[in-house]
Amino acid sequence: MVEVSDIHVYPVKSCRGIRLQSANLASTGLAWDRQWMVVDHKGMFLTQRQFPTFSKIDISLPIEALDESWRPLGPESALCLKAPDMEPLYVPLLPGYEREKIQVTVWGWTGNAFDEGDTASQWLSKYIGKPGLRLVRFDNFNEHRETDPKYAPGYKTAFSDGYPILIISEESLESLNSKLQVPIPMNRFRPNVVVKGCDPFDEDLWRKFTIGEHSFQGVNICPRCKVPTIDQETSAVGREPLPALKKFRSGAVLETGPGSRGEVFFGQNVVSEIKEGEHRTIRIGDMVQVAVRSTSVGELMAGLV
Repeated sequence: MVEVSDIHVYPVKSCRGIRLQSANLASTGLAWDRQWMVVDHKGMFLTQRQFPTFSKIDISLPIEALDESWRPLGPESALCLKAPDMEPLYVPLLPGYEREKIQVTVWGWTGNAFDEGDTASQWLSKYIGKPGLRLVRFDNFNEHRETDPKYAPGYKTAFSDGYPILIISEESLESLNSKLQVPIPMNRFRPNVVVKGCDPFDEDLWRKFTIGEHSFQGVNICPRCKVPTIDQETSAVGREPLPALKKFRSGAVLETGPGSRGEVFFGQNVVSEIKEGEHRTIRIGDMVQVAVRSTSVGELMAGLV
């Protein structure tokens, strides 16, 4: 009996997430997830990898905006950013001002995004301590960022690292924590959907499955960077869990194939089989039913056909 135990969206890439009881599905993942990101003066994306203090930026949305029937009516509905020793920053969800577009780059993708203005720029530059930062919003109407066609042809995402949804089980974290001197919380891995009731790392093998009545597809396990070493409350950077993961979750151990032997993996990247304009919702407590599973991680990582 596998069920959803937690749901999170991260409206601003690499900032704190929002815990939800339910989330609406969009063609780019969960609604509001990674719709904004911070870029430097050249339009290059920035994350906790370069600036761990991103982890202290708290994000909130008006509760009505999380309802699937919500439509923006005016500039009073706003994204809110809060950080230590800073006044709150409010970014209207439906701006009452004309926004320019600037060219931005996230990993191998380059496109145009809405610039949220000088006030947001000054706020971020002051807090992070780097001049010229800009807050940008994904242009869902005119831009199309595709996922890797080897694993998920025909799907798209916004400003996530590569895929729209990340799923991890509580049992997988428990297995990892049993190998650590100091346990770490799930927020180190920034999942969208957390499940419970399965064997540790069983989610690695889910090829096709449903959450509630909605269909999902597992595409590959997630290689991890330095972000899991960052305490999401204090921004302190440590060593674990990467050394522990290397002992039993490396590409070499998991036999993921050429080119990934030195990486470590935790969680599975997932796409949602939803069409543009459809309205679907997942909730904490929804049951997970696995229809098709891979026989090994290596088979999954070989790519979907």
